[in-house]
Amino acid sequence: MKIGYGYDVHRLTANRRLVLCGVEIPHELGLLGHSDADVAVHALMDAILGALALGDIGKLFPDSDAKYLGADSMELLRTVILTMDKAGYALGNLDITIIAEQPKLAPYITRMRENLAGAFNCAVDNVSVKATTEEGLNLAGAGIGAHAVVLLCEK
Repeated sequence: MKIGYGYDVHRLTANRRLVLCGVEIPHELGLLGHSDADVAVHALMDAILGALALGDIGKLFPDSDAKYLGADSMELLRTVILTMDKAGYALGNLDITIIAEQPKLAPYITRMRENLAGAFNCAVDNVSVKATTEEGLNLAGAGIGAHAVVLLCEK
């Protein structure tokens, strides 16, 4: 077994969509980034790549490469899952915590879990997504952060 940890944070800004775990969330602000800035999926990809000792997503999908401009992070995740599969590993389980003062994410958590389970072709019971605030302390700055932990099992 291998365990990986990932962390990412993106600034909230106007004129961008807010996408978390592939779910577009209605909000006046979105996340700033080269891709769709899906901070939760970015943390998850970093966790998988970290477990495999393959670096981080910047190594695989550099923001200096125009082909990733506006990229769908769920599609990038599928590439990381293929890399995991080729390395001889399968997902045991994953756990993501999204840190956001706004908007409230509870109504979207089920769809987030279903999206991720679909990408991994696994049971939803192997996918945990939670949301919390920082009680106004702004540790993530003027943005949204995410932590992810994965357990990978040899196939």
